[in-house]
Amino acid sequence: MTIAHHLGFPRIGAKRDLKWALERYWKGEITHDELQAICKRIRNENWAQQIQAGQDFLSVGDFSLYDHVLDLSFMLGVCPDRFKPAPGEIPTDTYFRMARGSAPTGTDTFACEMTKWFDTNYHYIVPELSEAQQFSICHTHLFTDIIEAQLLSKKVKPIILGPLSYLWLSKTQGAPFDKLALLPKLQKVYLDILTKLQAHNIEWVQIDEPILVLDLPLHWQQAFQSTYQFLQVNNLNLLLTTYFADLGKNAQLATALPTAGLHIDAVRGKQIDDIVAILPENKILSVGIVDGRNIWRTDLRQALQTLTHVKNKIGERLWVGSSCSLLHCPVDLQMETQLDPDIKSWLAFSIQKCHEITFLARALNQTTQTIEAELVASDNIVSAKKASARIHNAHVKKRCQEVTPDMMQRKNPYAVRKVAQEASLNLPLFPTTTIGSFPQTSHIRQLRQQFKSGQITEKEYHASIKQEIAFAIQQQLELGLDVLVHGEAERNDMVEYFGEQLQGFAFTQYGWVQSYGSRCVKPPIIYGDVSRTKPMTVDWISYAQSLTDKPVKAMLTGPMTILGWSFVRNDQSRQETAKQIALALSDEVRDLVKAGIKVIQIDEPAFREGLPLQKEYWSDYLREAVLAFRLSASCIPDHIQIHTHMCYSEFNDTIEAIANLDADVITIETSRSAMELLKAFENFNYPNDIGPGVYDIHSPRIPTTSEIVHLLEKAAAFIQVKQLWINPDCGLKTRDWKETRLALKNMVSAAMLLREKYSLT
Repeated sequence: MTIAHHLGFPRIGAKRDLKWALERYWKGEITHDELQAICKRIRNENWAQQIQAGQDFLSVGDFSLYDHVLDLSFMLGVCPDRFKPAPGEIPTDTYFRMARGSAPTGTDTFACEMTKWFDTNYHYIVPELSEAQQFSICHTHLFTDIIEAQLLSKKVKPIILGPLSYLWLSKTQGAPFDKLALLPKLQKVYLDILTKLQAHNIEWVQIDEPILVLDLPLHWQQAFQSTYQFLQVNNLNLLLTTYFADLGKNAQLATALPTAGLHIDAVRGKQIDDIVAILPENKILSVGIVDGRNIWRTDLRQALQTLTHVKNKIGERLWVGSSCSLLHCPVDLQMETQLDPDIKSWLAFSIQKCHEITFLARALNQTTQTIEAELVASDNIVSAKKASARIHNAHVKKRCQEVTPDMMQRKNPYAVRKVAQEASLNLPLFPTTTIGSFPQTSHIRQLRQQFKSGQITEKEYHASIKQEIAFAIQQQLELGLDVLVHGEAERNDMVEYFGEQLQGFAFTQYGWVQSYGSRCVKPPIIYGDVSRTKPMTVDWISYAQSLTDKPVKAMLTGPMTILGWSFVRNDQSRQETAKQIALALSDEVRDLVKAGIKVIQIDEPAFREGLPLQKEYWSDYLREAVLAFRLSASCIPDHIQIHTHMCYSEFNDTIEAIANLDADVITIETSRSAMELLKAFENFNYPNDIGPGVYDIHSPRIPTTSEIVHLLEKAAAFIQVKQLWINPDCGLKTRDWKETRLALKNMVSAAMLLREKYSLT
């Protein structure tokens, strides 16, 4: 029989229950036991949904208090010395200090580095490994969760990140060394874990090795064979799981490994026939044909045709699954009571995707009239979507066709523009600024909710938001910042805010997905051609600028980030959609210039996130991403200063493309890595200005002035002093005002000290 399973279920709860529980715990509003009780309820609700959907396994190991990679580090005892628990500190608080630098008990310290999970908007906590690293099973949460799930009398499939991927995603501490030197010790602990799983009567373990879709060095490829030969446990089957792309050159390696099954991504990958042709006769093939990263309904007939083709070749060795973990999808479409019915009919969230997987497996196992009825219903929805008039806009398509090269080029090179900008802005050495947002207080969120529900009028709402903007401007003036921002009090989210004002977007009530920890985002849905009908930010920023003679920076979200952090239509190329967004943003930039705004920031934190996982596809993506940014930003005179912001990215491989954006100033995340990311600039003469983030806004810890000075002096080893700006890592939306004022006060003090020092040299 064909098996129906998924690769992981969302952990946040249908109404972000985990988020609210975590934040209450961190504030001391609930106890550790109360937090754990809420987590248990969420897990049981997830399993109940999987049972109802007819899945053949319950997943265990996909639930996490913060991040599944951090869970594995904690389980393996990978805990850097600075997090060693104090007497009386509960283990959970040690875990939280690793994630965010702070917890209800224990001493605050620098959090572990956080970066993007492959090419997604999910962030994982980077393991820190020393050359003398020891591994052991230090925490047993995986096994206790298995016992909990087994009480439901269903087969349980544990999910664990594989040893090679864990090592690849980690970073080394101290003197450089080969991470693979730690593999023998890590293998032994993995074997202990698998042996314990077999003792819990587990039949199948999903062991994720997503790095198999990357361009791996030869010695890493060779390590797979020896590792999986070592990890053999009698009566325990391993499902080697890959996702996010084709296996590419690693296809032969992955199929030949001594595992009982192999999972491939059949949504982002197009390698099914190649894999089937070389699949050993005794190996299960799990085909991830239901999209785990987007919200469109599966074309059931097309999917069934593909699966039938595979089953005709490998028979009962076929499993049906999601392309990747459903972590990247919202929980339940049925909660969306306000979504346009036509658009809603085109969608499927995680629960609905589980039902799709089950249907496809059932359809492969039997042919009934009921199955044909569901196929016809799917056909009708697919046809209705293709024929919908709301998807296509002839004017937008014509405008895209008329884009010319000169529309993507500033009038003069940066050296000329810099002179004009210095005369216009008159900024000091080490100019200070922030990334854009200021604390989204409960009062601001309440105002937004009151306006949406009709409790206050638009006039009352606008007046209240202006008060918040005035407050933010006054705080910055008192702190002595050089380039101000309006604080974004009117914005719910940096992508959703713009999507709400653009044609071609739809929005959900509960379409939340986890970004990291308690941070959830609600991606807009791009279902049609994108255009701007009116200015989106001009009134707010103009009001802010009227309150001060200092420059106030306008804040826009860039085309690749709007694209990357939305659920994107799948009926045209992503490049075409990016071009449409860029043209809409260029209209906004022009209006900002007309309004007298001299500094405009176009954020692209997702720039590197969208980079294909295999290098042979990089050049096409980078070319299109650069052109989209320049199309949005090049329609302005020299004295207008364009900023961009990028966070949690390795820059070494893309530094030339980042320079080709030709932004006058780029601000980047560097504090968690202690400026290590700036090594990308060591052998590259970056031509424009740069602001390396000097403190971590994701932690409540307040940086000292001396720490900031130290980081900037490290940055000065890579970047000329006259090019350096001083700013936090990212926006301050998630912090409170007390933390924000203290941190920015120290940041400005650091700038003063550095100006004094370097003006004398």
